[in-house]
Amino acid sequence: MKYLIVEDERFAYEELKRMMTKLRPGYQLEKQTKTVIDTIEFLKESVVDLILMDIRLADGNCFEIFNHVEVSTPVIFTTAYDEHAIKAFKLNSIDYLLKPFNESELEAALTKFEHIFHSYTYRSTPKNFEQILSLKTKNRFLISKGENYHYIETKEIAHFYSEGGVVFLHTFSDRRFIVNYTLDQLEQQLDSRLFFRVSRNCIGNVKAIINVAKYFNSRLKLFFLPECPHEVLVSRVRVPDFLKWMDGVVE
Repeated sequence: MKYLIVEDERFAYEELKRMMTKLRPGYQLEKQTKTVIDTIEFLKESVVDLILMDIRLADGNCFEIFNHVEVSTPVIFTTAYDEHAIKAFKLNSIDYLLKPFNESELEAALTKFEHIFHSYTYRSTPKNFEQILSLKTKNRFLISKGENYHYIETKEIAHFYSEGGVVFLHTFSDRRFIVNYTLDQLEQQLDSRLFFRVSRNCIGNVKAIINVAKYFNSRLKLFFLPECPHEVLVSRVRVPDFLKWMDGVVE
């Protein structure tokens, strides 16, 4: 694997290079760039497998790079500022590491990168990284709360449901937040070992289902903890697939 480090601070560059050498000795550092202009020129002429990119560079904001050259390479953003998270995740973002980050955080980002490219089974070959991102399993959600953003790990989510045309995630700690996804989109991006589209307006985490009861017309009624705000019934057609999923059989 060849990678590029976009970083203008000497200490930050040396520390990132040290961690990469330790964590992924088989990866090859192709180049360090320190400015928007240098990075644009490099990407016009060269191809790498991964970019580790600081956001604020000596001559401007790294997002200017994406306005001048098409970047299909996955990016791990590294920065001391959290206000750019939304914009970063709209690009080819694998992760968004806040400085100072440690080896375990970088390891998690690298593992995510490798999982996308080596462990996912595709029905067709994606044409670019944007398509790959649309197919990967989401392991966290970026939530807006007032003037701030924070992350919710997917494993903390009991269920997703739609209500009045809005989709909510509901955590095991009994908090709920609006998410900018449809249930159809979530169904494609969630880990099918943990989540199942139990009804038209609900996707449930197996760990949140505390009881399954037989119901009228060969359907099933589900009970969640925390409770879902509306009745959840598994249709007769979906019952066989649901029971296989509950039994740990995921195709």
